[in-house]
Amino acid sequence: MTTIQPDTMILDAVQCGNGAAVEAVLMDIGMHCLHCAFAHGETVGEAAMVHGIEAEELCRRLNEAANS
Repeated sequence: MTTIQPDTMILDAVQCGNGAAVEAVLMDIGMHCLHCAFAHGETVGEAAMVHGIEAEELCRRLNEAANS
């Protein structure tokens, strides 16, 4: 079972479990540059802050997606 946490790098989150579903969640919060340099150096927690969502809520959604 995959566990994505606030300190997980975006690139690592996209590469675990159901990557397409993880990408869909990130796109849904407004993160449209998943493969740009910023995304590769950003954690899930940092992305949550920038995109106005609580880190724990984003992790919950990403874990559901990754494990679907």
